[in-house]
Amino acid sequence: MIPAPRHFIDTQDVSREELLQILELTRLLKAADKDGACPKLLAGASLGMIFEEPSTRTRISFEVAMTKLGGHALYLKPGEIHLGERENIRDTAQVISRMVDAIEARTLKHATVVELAANATVPVINGLTDYNHPTQVVCDVFTMLEHREAGKPMEELRVTFIGDATNVCSSLMMICTQMGMRFTHAAPERYQAPEAWRRIARANAEASGGSLTITDDVATAVRDADFVYTDLWWWIGQEAEIPARRDAFMPAYQVTEALLARAPAHAKFMHCLPASRGVEVTDAVIDGPRSIVYDQSENRLHAEKALLVHLIHPRLKRPSPELAAHHRGLIENVL
Repeated sequence: MIPAPRHFIDTQDVSREELLQILELTRLLKAADKDGACPKLLAGASLGMIFEEPSTRTRISFEVAMTKLGGHALYLKPGEIHLGERENIRDTAQVISRMVDAIEARTLKHATVVELAANATVPVINGLTDYNHPTQVVCDVFTMLEHREAGKPMEELRVTFIGDATNVCSSLMMICTQMGMRFTHAAPERYQAPEAWRRIARANAEASGGSLTITDDVATAVRDADFVYTDLWWWIGQEAEIPARRDAFMPAYQVTEALLARAPAHAKFMHCLPASRGVEVTDAVIDGPRSIVYDQSENRLHAEKALLVHLIHPRLKRPSPELAAHHRGLIENVL
């Protein structure tokens, strides 16, 4: 019997143990890929990729991941499908589910991907919404494990996010506290994580042994950090706020060499990209020896492979040689 579809809309949808399994799959699939031996675990499978806005890392990582795993990906953008226009989201989810093995969706509103998952009969993966970016942070934690100090347990890692309460901040806060890590968000009070996020993160930390700190003291926030992470200071639809946001964040919250020097010598710099160079981070930092941003970008590919295998592979039909021969014979008789 094919199991019911599992969705990946939020890291809160899965347990810590399941996240650990996905991280281990990421490690194994990356190692296999580096040896040119990525197994075709999703041969014959198809992924429908819905994008309401442009993408570099998310689109490329999912499309290449499906190819490396032996499957196929379809890029679906506004104007090419009737998502919410001329056809409601429920009908779109039902129709696409009949033709693909999973759906990845990058949507402007979180409610859209939630509605897709509620009505799809195949796994739905959140490729980014205005609320969160869960696939990015699976990759981020994996990258941290690769670059941590030798022998340091994951539970002792300290992650400091500097800047606005973005969708990446949301997901990073959740996964770090789920995994038992120490997470700090440093931002002006107006741009700090909302209380709703904090409640979830505190509950995670209580269960995992992790911790959550929210502060406007950026120097203290980086003092013990293993990883210093930043993101854009404004999001789509916030263009009118750019002057006020620049005034609030600049210069104290810009990640500069001087600020990074306040962190331990082993601390690494991270950014989900794209970056506004010279705004939230200087060129000297993002291009410097402590930056691991391109390792992050590459690891999106390996994390996406792991997520796709985790969600799709258990649901694939595997006919016996006899059944396959039976159908081939019936079809060839017609030819």
